[in-house]
Amino acid sequence: MDSLVFTAVLFAAACHAGWNTAIKIGSDTLSATVLIAIGAGIVGLVLLPFVGVPLSAAWPWVAASLAIHLFYFIGLSESYRVGDLGQVYPLARGTAPLMTATLSAPLVGETLGPFGWGGIFALASGVLLLSARGGRALARVDWHSTAFALFTAVTICAYSLVDGMGARLSGSANAYTACLFIGNAVVLAAYAVVRLRGKVLGTIAPYWVTGLAAGFLQFASYGIVIWAMTVAPIAIVAALRETSVLFGAALAVVFLKEPLRLIRIVAAVMIVSGLLMIRLR
Repeated sequence: MDSLVFTAVLFAAACHAGWNTAIKIGSDTLSATVLIAIGAGIVGLVLLPFVGVPLSAAWPWVAASLAIHLFYFIGLSESYRVGDLGQVYPLARGTAPLMTATLSAPLVGETLGPFGWGGIFALASGVLLLSARGGRALARVDWHSTAFALFTAVTICAYSLVDGMGARLSGSANAYTACLFIGNAVVLAAYAVVRLRGKVLGTIAPYWVTGLAAGFLQFASYGIVIWAMTVAPIAIVAALRETSVLFGAALAVVFLKEPLRLIRIVAAVMIVSGLLMIRLR
């Protein structure tokens, strides 16, 4: 895999962990999620005059992605509301690349060699292992948060495939990204107005600095991924993105005071092994 793409996606993973942690810092995860989306939409508006709009062939994919992202953000915010970041985040992110890799061959026509499949499997297994003891005993499974996390994983798989194919038809990955995040901000703000029943401004006000900063991280993170999916296999990029759990686990331990256990170290070794296999494919 090209070194520039590989390094860029790892940087995107670090940004992704940052804005996901920002969601959990606030007491109201929905408000934080919406504010972050608004922040990313503002970045898109600023860049729009410079990057333009995508070609007409990409607009149906943008529309589909907006619908999927609404359910993604709902699932994500609900997951963090009822569960630990260290448990929910790896579970949602670990199952998604396996789904994406399985579906990319029949839907996109991409095939992966032994190193590609081996790397994705090792990386996903390490990510899932992180969720096994993410702030809770292994024997005490929180089925509520687990269900939301798995629902979120399905939406991650769906928007990864949609955005990968849409960006390839857009003529410009940057234009596709800008329009996507502008649309996301509008859709989520409308959802928040309905869900919070007119209390949106008062609810999000305490988090506006964190939210807007995290919005920039969100835009940078997924913008890089969308570009990468135009020059590399979607399944490989989607899997590399999930290394964000390593950054997320570190942030959860440092800022959210979630426990660090030996099993997380073992999981990290598995993830790094998967990275090496992907890099050498």
